[in-house]
Amino acid sequence: MNGKVYLIGAGPGDAGLITRKGYRKLKEADVVVYDRLANPELMEDLSDDVKYIYVGKASKNHAKTQDEINEIIYQEAKAGNIVARLKGGDPYVFGRGGEEGEYLYDRGIEFEEIPGITSAIGGLAYSGIPITHRGIATSFHVITGHLKDEEDELNFEALAKLDGTLVFLMGISNLEKISSELLKYGKNKDTKAALINWGTTTRQKVVEGTLENIYEKAVESNIQPPSLIVIGDVVGLREKLRFHDNKPLFGKNIVITREKKAARETIEKFRDLGANVISFPTIRTQPVEDMSNLDKEIENLRSYTYIAFTSVNGVEVFFNRLFELGYDTRHLGDTKVVAIGPKTKKSLLKYGINADIMPEKYVAEELFETLKHILKAEDRILIPRAKIAREKLVEDLDKITNVKEVSIYETVQEDEDRRKIIEKLSNLDDYYLIFTSASTFNNFNSILANDAKTIIEKAKLASIGPITTQTVEKAGYKVDYEADEFTIEGIIEAIIKED
Repeated sequence: MNGKVYLIGAGPGDAGLITRKGYRKLKEADVVVYDRLANPELMEDLSDDVKYIYVGKASKNHAKTQDEINEIIYQEAKAGNIVARLKGGDPYVFGRGGEEGEYLYDRGIEFEEIPGITSAIGGLAYSGIPITHRGIATSFHVITGHLKDEEDELNFEALAKLDGTLVFLMGISNLEKISSELLKYGKNKDTKAALINWGTTTRQKVVEGTLENIYEKAVESNIQPPSLIVIGDVVGLREKLRFHDNKPLFGKNIVITREKKAARETIEKFRDLGANVISFPTIRTQPVEDMSNLDKEIENLRSYTYIAFTSVNGVEVFFNRLFELGYDTRHLGDTKVVAIGPKTKKSLLKYGINADIMPEKYVAEELFETLKHILKAEDRILIPRAKIAREKLVEDLDKITNVKEVSIYETVQEDEDRRKIIEKLSNLDDYYLIFTSASTFNNFNSILANDAKTIIEKAKLASIGPITTQTVEKAGYKVDYEADEFTIEGIIEAIIKED
């Protein structure tokens, strides 16, 4: 039985601009056939069983010819697979998606086209250039700047007479001819023009000029594909409408070293501020193998007056085990719940628990300062936490009340390919390393081995708090940014404030 092909528009570059339907069908695919303008972020959460086939095409450098691509998607669907043909922009806007659809139709393969945002609109919008604007441009015209045959010629005489916005796709190599021909046929030399390189991404670069000087400016700025050419007075609105390339962290390279499952929200926060994020998880948490100690304390949970959670991981492991033993949150009874930090407090809310106590600063020392005024000698406090954790909190609390610490999870070094991060960072002039715990730094150092010193010394280092900073400095490195509030938001604030 034949499979099916989805011709999916990946949008102009920003991974968030794919449609919900496009992303849903992408996640259902057995095979993903993708080009170079499809953002790799879109494939980060797909099944491990997905087969990937790269068919990228750059100017005069094609991984596969169009005929080969047509045959690939046909054969994969013929084998019974669901095929996602992931194409930058919209498949039917100079994307040759129509040709692929025809090829499948002629061979009896079912297919469906899922539109995407074309760069002709999305790339302009992210640059602060509306493709139409009342009183300035009431129409727009999207033109290929790369014709099938070199002998073919655009009708520049007709194009020069149009009043609307002209957008040329794939035309940067023909910019000199495009501008000179439009001038030749009467287009005003002072007509505003712009070039948009890698639009909607963190690499976006915009060059403004006029029809008369835009080629000269392109040469000065070394503008390369993929780029858009925009001709029209809507370019003059960029100063007021630009929003993407003036974000506070725009273009900064941020390396996130925290655990993969916990990093998604962190990554999104940095990306929303314009950063180019490189995820390189160095740690992984897992429940301890022997849960008998935790089981015993859960059985006796109502004998405790307080239970203190020091991390999101602690919350998740504890409640998962609570439910596995057949209990629910009612088993906590009158036990008061303590949380270190807003993330831990938020994770408790998922289980219907609103923390009774949270210290103003999110470290163990501050938790002790908060509790020492509340606890009585006859109280009993349970602290389920990491296998290797600082002893100071338990030691201090033990002086004023009854404390029971239970190790319920452990942090291990993630099995990451060191060559992957070395290759990525070696091509960057500057980057920030974000360390959210002492273990993320220690493991980063360990994974990179002999290359660690070179990689770390080249970077700007950001720490979530004093404990992490001490670990970094003890290894002989300087921390450039330390969060005042010991959270990711605190790190972001420190970077923005200092930079």
